[in-house]
Formats: sequence, C-alpha cells, structure tokens
Amino acid sequence: QVQLVESGGGLVQAGGSLELSCAASGTIFSVNAMGWYRQAPGKQRELVATITTGGTSNYADSVKGRFTISRDNAKKTVYLQMNSLKPEDTAVYYCNADLFESRSALWNTYWGQGTQVTVSS
Repeated sequence: QVQLVESGGGLVQAGGSLELSCAASGTIFSVNAMGWYRQAPGKQRELVATITTGGTSNYADSVKGRFTISRDNAKKTVYLQMNSLKPEDTAVYYCNADLFESRSALWNTYWGQGTQVTVSS
C-alpha cells in the first residue's frame, strides 16, 4: 500500500507563514511529479503548485511570489512554504504524487488525507 501523510496545517493570522509537508511511504518504486491542491468550503479543488523530480515548479497565479514548493527525493517528501498568508488561502490542503507502486507495477496518482489551513483576518 501507499500512503501520503500531510502535516503542518493550522491557524495563523493574516500575513503569517506556515510550512506544509507530505511524505510518501509504502511499496513505492519511483515517484514522479508531486503537488499541492486546496479546496475551500463550497469550492472546487484547485491547483496550488506542482514540482517535477528535477525541481521544475509551477504555481497558481494566486500564490505566485508567496508560496514555494520544494521536495526531497530521497525522503519522498514534498513541502509547501506559505508566506504572506491571506484569509482567502483558507482551505483544506491536499498533496498528491504520481508514483509507481511496486506490487501492481502501475503508475497512479495518490492523494493525502488533507490538512486544514485557516488564516484569520
């Protein structure tokens, strides 16, 4: 089995910072792209940022210049440093990873369980 476990969410005041992390574990042969998505109440899940194995990143316009995605390939972990947080960043944040699971010998996209980020004004 494969698990993606997020941590680092919480409550912060506007203008503050948080760092999320997400570690993949289990019967993993290889990890490709990893990313962060978020879903606010009553809204669809949206892309926040993605990063390739080589470190190429992509951001939603709403977080450019404030959020930074990074990864540690050896630890199969992706991070999201969030600075200058705004109330509109409030959402459940989910990590995902495209990875090759050893037992099934298949590439699939896996999701974490989500972590709540709340930004107060």
